[in-house]
Amino acid sequence: MKRLLKMAGVAAIGALTAGPALAQEKIKVGVIVTLSGSGAVLGQQARDGFALAVKDLGGKMGGKDVELVVVDDELKPDVAVTKVKGLLERDKVDFVVGPIFSNILQAIHKPVVESKTFLISPNAGPSSFAGKECNPYFYVTSYQNDQIHQILGKVAQDRGYKKVYLLVPNYQAGKDSVAGFKLDYKGEIVEESYTPLGTLDFQAELSKIASLKPDAVFTFMPGGMGVNLVKQYKQAGLADRIPFLSAFTVDESTLPAQQDAAVGLFGGANWAPNLDNPQNKKFVADYEAAYKSVPGTYAFQAYDAAMLIASAATSVKGDMANKDAVKAALKKADFKSLRGNFKFNTNGYPIQDFYLVKAAKRADGKFETQIDKKVFENYGDRYAKDCVATN
Repeated sequence: MKRLLKMAGVAAIGALTAGPALAQEKIKVGVIVTLSGSGAVLGQQARDGFALAVKDLGGKMGGKDVELVVVDDELKPDVAVTKVKGLLERDKVDFVVGPIFSNILQAIHKPVVESKTFLISPNAGPSSFAGKECNPYFYVTSYQNDQIHQILGKVAQDRGYKKVYLLVPNYQAGKDSVAGFKLDYKGEIVEESYTPLGTLDFQAELSKIASLKPDAVFTFMPGGMGVNLVKQYKQAGLADRIPFLSAFTVDESTLPAQQDAAVGLFGGANWAPNLDNPQNKKFVADYEAAYKSVPGTYAFQAYDAAMLIASAATSVKGDMANKDAVKAALKKADFKSLRGNFKFNTNGYPIQDFYLVKAAKRADGKFETQIDKKVFENYGDRYAKDCVATN
């Protein structure tokens, strides 16, 4: 059964290993993302973005064939721990890439880094590992969670919204989102609603919003949660009355289901499909051709994760046993990010630009987020100053 699971994971992303090779002659990457339930589309984008990068690399990193082992964490911390131990002990991967959700990262972080295996997060970026608990075996190609939400807090402050209602799921990333929003927003928070992770019915919260009449709503509801919230917000007649600011609620993973209900809604991001640089234009075109959908941040950040690993593998000439050299190569981030400006802070989290984005319908009928304006430039997170990990 274990063997079948491994092979099913590899088959799901296509045949990426170029020719036969012995295990020690390969670079093995375990990809652990959510591939079932309401968050499945997020994991699918990350898996596909990483696979596209490996394809663009010709199936090789540092002159060695690449073998991917893909597993589903099922959005369950205990399942994720079991799956990641399989990647480490059975598959003996050189890198673990994932996960999507911060509660899963908190579960798998310790077993991965304690095994001195490199953990590259293409999405989750909780505050818990950005400061004193930073680790030289952990790198993030997305952001520190607070930062995306801080974009919306600054926008709300700059637009003069006096009262804002906050609506987030009750887990680490939800708490980080509130903390991030409050960094620049100095107005009144009329209510903070924390819903169970996976909530799909928001009627009680929407009734509160209608009665409290805030100047704006800020929310973080990824995946299926965001799909339902946006549809219900529109159906309740609130979309035309109360500005809706969000992070990961209206994006390329949710827009195919939200469609017109989301057009015009604002979000925060470190990238958008219409970001104007040659490497990003090629990536978006190639992704749409391969997967028949518009890529979101989950896909681009996973693509960058693959390119980061490839840059390190090239630097050490494929010698994954030289951990210190691999660490040094990862820290250099010697690759061209799809987002443009990118480098690692001292804690392994990125320094990068951040944008206000707006959901739009393209001329071809597809939906995507588009850059409205740049909000922060070359911005590092506030926890890096507490990171002292050096070896």
